[in-house]
Amino acid sequence: MSPASLPNFVPAVPEIFLAAAAMALLMLGVLQRAVAVGEQVRISRVVTWMSVLALLLAILLASAVTGTRIATFGGMFVNDGFALFFKVLALLATALSLVISMGYLERHDIARFEYAVLYLFAAVGMMMMVSANDLISLYVGLELQSLALYVVAAFQRDDSRSTEAGLKYFVLSALASGFILYGSSLVYGFTGTTNFDVIARALDGTPVLGVVFGLVFVLAGLAFKVSAAPFHMWTPDVYEGAPTPVTAFFSVAPKIAALGLLLRVVTGPFGDLVQQWQQVIWIASVLSMVIGAFAAISQRNIKRLMAYSSIGHIGYALIGLAAGSRDGLESVLIYMAIYITMNLGTFAAILCMRRSDRMVEGIDDLAGLSKSHPVLAAAFALMMFSMAGIPPLAGFFGKLYVFKAAITAEFYGLAVIGVLTSVVAAFYYLRIVKVIYFDNLTDALDRAVPKNLTFVLLGTSAAILLFFLWPDPLLASSQSAVASLLGG
Repeated sequence: MSPASLPNFVPAVPEIFLAAAAMALLMLGVLQRAVAVGEQVRISRVVTWMSVLALLLAILLASAVTGTRIATFGGMFVNDGFALFFKVLALLATALSLVISMGYLERHDIARFEYAVLYLFAAVGMMMMVSANDLISLYVGLELQSLALYVVAAFQRDDSRSTEAGLKYFVLSALASGFILYGSSLVYGFTGTTNFDVIARALDGTPVLGVVFGLVFVLAGLAFKVSAAPFHMWTPDVYEGAPTPVTAFFSVAPKIAALGLLLRVVTGPFGDLVQQWQQVIWIASVLSMVIGAFAAISQRNIKRLMAYSSIGHIGYALIGLAAGSRDGLESVLIYMAIYITMNLGTFAAILCMRRSDRMVEGIDDLAGLSKSHPVLAAAFALMMFSMAGIPPLAGFFGKLYVFKAAITAEFYGLAVIGVLTSVVAAFYYLRIVKVIYFDNLTDALDRAVPKNLTFVLLGTSAAILLFFLWPDPLLASSQSAVASLLGG
């Protein structure tokens, strides 16, 4: 094979680096464990911090190699500003998820180096997903991510709830993957190609019935990956059963990558079929907002409540996609950046919920938190106010942008439903604040808050509280990413 026929590897350097780092750390962990018997915690800590460093270096590499849109590997992989935006968010979310997980793993005697390595492989899959320019590379990236997630969901093997969470996620995720494969086969059968660019040219704005059917199946599979109703059924059980730091990871990084993939799919090869996919997104958005708002009211376990909260937030993000406009796409990117900040802060606070060095998950366990942990209570309340959309916190501006996009596109009904479900959702967010500040302190949580959780709590709280003073970097980044996606 001549050098001229080799693919251009430069656009995929971050993915190649992260995959190589994951395999190197896997070998390091195995060799160290063989030499230092009984030092499992130390080895896990070293591999975890090196994994965080690898993720940060991958962000720098992605920023360095991304410029104009470049397609490589036969047009199956594309690197552009849109991919960079979602890669940075997914890699940051993965790194912070590793940081907040270390203390939990050590306290529950499940600190193994394989945990961080699995996160790295999942991150490689996420990066491939948002750079996919072909139905085949889409599926490969999706499955690489999912295979790692199956394992980490059941990582606490001695806990039956964790094992059940891993099994449920595996079975239902396999079903969703089947939807995507079947839909992809229909698209291939009617267009003769799996490449996004060629599909767009083959359709040329003409809705082919078979392609529309295939698109619906692909959208159903991707809706499962982002926890959008009516394909949300796995979310509450997996969020509750999986180890808490894994739940935090599930709620941010895989979701942001899957949503980036969804945006690329509907605006790229099927961009001219906007009237067809818009209806599906509209329905998914409404169902997600309604189910997320009303089903969470009766929840007493805070992890299950956060599961329904995440379903609702995906519904709000899909409002911007349903609008089908440039402003709508920009609002989705802004909303998801704010969402992962709020969610990581919330789960960092949840990981502080320990009594006698044992995790507690009941909302009632937060009673009187303001008296025993005033700083933690303030951070927790700040996250709840932001998720409810109270101004001037970042969550308010996230909803403002998606509602504005819907109104501009004359989707008045969707905007009204969004506002009404926000009011309903505010009830259970404010109920947590009420428990923290107004219920009597009975049995206080452990006073010690680990330094890694303190770092994440302070960082996310500052970002949420001060966003209104300096929103320009996020707004400019989202505009640049959408311009790259839409070709200028």
